Amino acid sequence: MGTTGGGAAEGVEERRALAELAAGVAREAGELAADGQEGIGVLATKSTPTDVVTAMDRSSEELIRKRLLSARPGDAVLGEEGGEEAGAGGAGRVRWIVDPIDGTVNYLYGREEWAVSIAAEVEGRVVAGAVAVPRRGQVYTAVLGGGSFLDGRPLQAPEAPSLDFALIATGFGYDPRRRAWQAEVLRTVLPRVRDIRRNGSAAVDLCSLARGQADGYYERGLNQWDWAAGALVAQEAGVLVGGLRGAPANPDLTIAAGPGLFEELHGLLEPLAADTDGPAAEDG
Repeated sequence: MGTTGGGAAEGVEERRALAELAAGVAREAGELAADGQEGIGVLATKSTPTDVVTAMDRSSEELIRKRLLSARPGDAVLGEEGGEEAGAGGAGRVRWIVDPIDGTVNYLYGREEWAVSIAAEVEGRVVAGAVAVPRRGQVYTAVLGGGSFLDGRPLQAPEAPSLDFALIATGFGYDPRRRAWQAEVLRTVLPRVRDIRRNGSAAVDLCSLARGQADGYYERGLNQWDWAAGALVAQEAGVLVGGLRGAPANPDLTIAAGPGLFEELHGLLEPLAADTDGPAAEDG
């Protein structure tokens, strides 16, 4: 595969070029969003009244699409707000997976735990990505087979502790029924770990594992744009990312942790039916 026009990425050097493009665009979109954070209001809701979208979500994604397709006009784009935009390229082309503001509720409340996430996927596999955390002045990048970085500095996740000494990050869905079951799952998880953190941005949580700011992570209800870039950052730093029973990361459940801890966390979550919305949901 080559990289002429809107074609595919071959090898680490081409993937690095994709990561550099993602980082530059994520940084620019993050600066735009950060400048407009004060005084932002809810534009609309999505799945529930608490699942919000702001005008800046849409403005940020419009900028990202424009920059990516200007640089690589044959590529496809999948964005949280704008959906799928097919590219003109053929088999093996790059598809960009975009979350213009991951952590919109944090953004709405003036908090700093939100990010712009951009990943490049080739033939169903994420090969490069960037996560900008503008209010912290951070940009994470990752290249499949080429490592992960924070502001250009290589990242290597520390050795994971055992489950009982692990700091575990998680998140909650927007639907009240799902939240109620997630609280039941958490009631069993909490006494088994060092502590729990809920930051409100999957991308930020996954990147935090790459630098040892958390030991593990799990969450139900994520979409591909939530985890695509952050998961690659974590994986290239030595973190395992997947679902239950050998599945890849998916909307049912995404788990991330270092070797050893991943298996322990998986073993804790599987019998709790953490990949469901509870017995009533399964019956109904």
